Amino acid sequence: MIVGIDHVQLAMPPGGEERARAFYGGRLGLRELAKPEALARRGGCWFGCGSTQVHLGVDTDFRPARKAHPALLVGDLAGFVAGRGLEVRWDDELPGVARCYVDDPFGNRIELVEVR
Repeated sequence: MIVGIDHVQLAMPPGGEERARAFYGGRLGLRELAKPEALARRGGCWFGCGSTQVHLGVDTDFRPARKAHPALLVGDLAGFVAGRGLEVRWDDELPGVARCYVDDPFGNRIELVEVR
């Protein structure tokens, strides 16, 4: 029986760790998580907030995820994106749901959804 999602993994190009830290840690405010030593040698980085984790793994044949994406819950979406200077694409197609999309520094799509 599946009881939840442990993490979502996105790809990034080799050498992108500092840009990932600046975006996921700095802009989005996620906490960087220590990777196990055996996996740290592969590069990439992990981030989390509560039970939500986003893992960035190095892919030498990197292509950004333009459709597939994680959706992160945010308390005050308008305030969050304004306060962090994020370039967003608003989406009002779901009634009663405030949401937008941003791109990470590698072109991966990230959805931000307001908690109501």
